Amino acid sequence: MLTFSDTEEKAVEKAIAALADMIPLEAIQPPHSPALTFPGLEIRLHQRRVLKDGTDIYLTRLEYGALCYLAASPGRVFTKAQIFEAVWSMESESCQSNVTNVICNLRKKIESDSRRPTYIKTVLGIGYKFTSGE
Repeated sequence: MLTFSDTEEKAVEKAIAALADMIPLEAIQPPHSPALTFPGLEIRLHQRRVLKDGTDIYLTRLEYGALCYLAASPGRVFTKAQIFEAVWSMESESCQSNVTNVICNLRKKIESDSRRPTYIKTVLGIGYKFTSGE
């Protein structure tokens, strides 16, 4: 535990205020909703849980990241490079197989029939999009 005299405390506060003015800080916005809900699928963002028909589904960090990224913008088409950069947090160079494998594994876990997916659709020649499952 640190203790400061009044003079030292004021000096520290001034230093912090000066640094705050010089360093651009980005406000972190909480998710708009604590959950993303679709027919038969619920993503509880604050709990980092995915439920399929009310049953918990275990997802890896990459599977969960890809699902949240796609489900946050239903209907929007994302390239494999966009998914890779968002989920892996690095630039994509040869990301094609990594994204394909994660999507394949994710479909096996959340889709009733992974060969005929209702949530994660392939957009040929481009990438993937999330649909509401209806």
